[in-house]
Amino acid sequence: MAKSTIILASALCFLSLLGFAYCESRFSVEGKVYCDTCRTQFVTKVSWFMKGATVKIECRDREGGNVKYSSQAETNEKGAYTISVDGEHEEEICEVVLVKSSDPECSEVSKDPFLKKSARVSLTMNNGIVSPVRLANPLGFMKKKPIPECAKVLSELGMSTSEEQ
Repeated sequence: MAKSTIILASALCFLSLLGFAYCESRFSVEGKVYCDTCRTQFVTKVSWFMKGATVKIECRDREGGNVKYSSQAETNEKGAYTISVDGEHEEEICEVVLVKSSDPECSEVSKDPFLKKSARVSLTMNNGIVSPVRLANPLGFMKKKPIPECAKVLSELGMSTSEEQ
């Protein structure tokens, strides 16, 4: 009786481990969207995080650039979003991009060709990252013109505004 119980318990343990071996990866991509009040392309102390902005993640083929996966999310009251992504995307380039601003006064996306307009994330378990949570860099919509406080903020950072040059 004891031998059959041990064999049965061993078989159950082995079968439960098989379930882990064949489970599909699920990732959680988290990030924030801010209003770039100084048009600096980075968060400053006068930036604010945007509630209700829309972002999307797209995973594209490395070679053809065809979209293999896409999903959208909206930011919460703290400007944060979470996008759940199923499956491994090791052979794809996955990026979070801005879709729509929640504030018409802060809705411009930079058109400068040298600036990155997305946040790239790695969605594979074969990269040394143990956690299924992936953190994307903050993305920002810009105001049409910098607010007056920007000159002081940039001066504190050791930077000058274009008007000072």
